Amino acid sequence: MKQRIITSLILAPIAIAFILLSPTSWFAGLLVAVWAYAMWEWTRLIGMQQLLARALVVVTGILLMLGLWRVRGESAWWLCISIGVAWWLFALAWMRRFSFAASPNKRNIAIKLLAGWLVLIPGWVALVQIHGLPGPRGTWALYALFVVWAADTFAYAAGSRWGRNKLAPRISPGKTLEGVWGALVGSGLIALIGGWWIGARGAPLALLVVLGLLCVVWSILGDLFESLMKRQANVKDSGALFPGHGGLLDRLDGVFAAMPMFALGKFLIDLYFPA
Repeated sequence: MKQRIITSLILAPIAIAFILLSPTSWFAGLLVAVWAYAMWEWTRLIGMQQLLARALVVVTGILLMLGLWRVRGESAWWLCISIGVAWWLFALAWMRRFSFAASPNKRNIAIKLLAGWLVLIPGWVALVQIHGLPGPRGTWALYALFVVWAADTFAYAAGSRWGRNKLAPRISPGKTLEGVWGALVGSGLIALIGGWWIGARGAPLALLVVLGLLCVVWSILGDLFESLMKRQANVKDSGALFPGHGGLLDRLDGVFAAMPMFALGKFLIDLYFPA
């Protein structure tokens, strides 16, 4: 826990400063590097052994993100975000079949590689979209991230104090239903306070809170899916990049899942309640 706190105190101010101070083009460029490293961890997690093959996957991912940047705001951009929302319903069905694609053979590695694209690429597109929303630079990106980060914190606090009923014991024995309720209540409050501070009122504020709760649900799916991948790979963490926190996937699994939901939901709110 001490390592986790120290790491968070070092990384959080750096991340917040970059979100708020960087133009969206710079922000997107840094995220390409972050997402590329996440893909590198993913290739190891799913059982790819050859370094050249893993490197080619990462390069392909980088080229895909650069290509999507060139069509930002167009139909392909929004199709990617929509796929990123819908994918997690399929992931939920996958998690209900615990042993699906568990064996590390070529077929299953290919399935998990495709899943990696569906996890990572829409998450990058969505977070870039959110960062570029009208208003003070990076405010909406920070808001969306705080809602997800708060879910982790409140889930841990509630689960540690009141946790009795397991959420998905075969996938992640430490997660409880009480932790889920803690995440929903805590993040709902953050969504309400943050939305008010940004300037939302009335129906848009209420819808932001609802959207925040949906993002929490999606972030939990992201967390559980990565836990399933780790269970099948028989590893504790996706990597060792952050002392006390594990790898990049361990820190961003909920973000990958929640950002497409937030980007699409915010678009719909703005569509029906233009500023």
